[in-house]
Amino acid sequence: MKKLLLFVCVAVLSSSIEAQITTPASSPSSKLMQTVGLTEVTIDYSRPSMRGRTIFGDLVPYDKLWRTGANGYTLITFDTDVKIAGQDVKAGTYSIFVKPSASSWEVYFYTDTEGGGTPRDWDDSKVVAKTTAQVFSMPKEMAVQTFTITIDDLTSNSANIGFLWETQYVAVNFEVPSDASVEKDIEKALAGPSAGDYYTAAVYYFDNDKDINKAKEWMDKAMSMTEKPAFWQLRQLSLIQAKSGDKKAAIATAKKSMVAAQEAGNMNYVKQNKDSLTEWGAK
Repeated sequence: MKKLLLFVCVAVLSSSIEAQITTPASSPSSKLMQTVGLTEVTIDYSRPSMRGRTIFGDLVPYDKLWRTGANGYTLITFDTDVKIAGQDVKAGTYSIFVKPSASSWEVYFYTDTEGGGTPRDWDDSKVVAKTTAQVFSMPKEMAVQTFTITIDDLTSNSANIGFLWETQYVAVNFEVPSDASVEKDIEKALAGPSAGDYYTAAVYYFDNDKDINKAKEWMDKAMSMTEKPAFWQLRQLSLIQAKSGDKKAAIATAKKSMVAAQEAGNMNYVKQNKDSLTEWGAK
C-alpha cells in the first residue's frame, strides 16, 4: 500500500512539473502586416532556422513542393482584389507553396488554407495564381539564418513579396488597385454631395434643433435627387416642413408618406403620420 501511494505521489509530481515547463518553439510563428497603397496585406507563417544545416537542395529539396515555412500552411491575406504577376486574385486568404530550383522558384497561391506540410492531393483548379521567380544569391557572409518573408519595394500601387533564407532571395510582385479607388473617390467628391449626404445633414440639423431653414434646403435637395423617395424619407421631410412653418406642405407630404407606408406594410409609420396629421389640423 505504501509503495502504491509513493508511486501515485511521484506520478502526480511528475505531471505537475511537466505541465509547468514551457520551451521556445523551434520554428516560431510570425505575423507580418503591411499597408500597400490602400490594401492591407497580412502574412502568417512559421520561421525555421538553419542551425548549421544546408537548406536548399538538401533540407528543402529542389523540384519538390515546399510550404514556405514550417508547421501549418503559410497564409497571405489581401483585403482588396489584387494582381499577382499580372493575374487577377480576389480579396481573401490564400496559402503559398513553392517548388524551388537552383536558379528559380515556381510560386503558387492556393485556395486551401488549413493543413500542414503540403497538400496530399494537389488540385491545379485551386491555384489562383502562379509565377516563376528568379533566385538572387547573396554572399555566404550575409546568410539569413532564419526563414524570412518580407514585403519590399513598396509603391502606391505595388510591392514585392520577398522570401529570404540561407543565401537565396526570391521576390514575387503584386499590384493593388489604389489608382482605381482614388479615381473613384475623386469623381465622387467632384460630383458634389449625394442625395444621402444632403438627407443625413438635414436630419441631423432637425434632430439637434439647428438651423431649420438650412435643414429644409438640404432636404429639398435630397428629395430632388431621389427618383422615388421612401416613406421614411417623406416622413422626415414632412417633419422638417412642419417645423419650418409650412404646415400645408407638411400635411401633403405626410399623406404621401402614409400611403407609401401602407403599401410597404409598415403600420408604425402609418400611425406616426396619422398622429401628425391630426396634430397639424389636416382635414
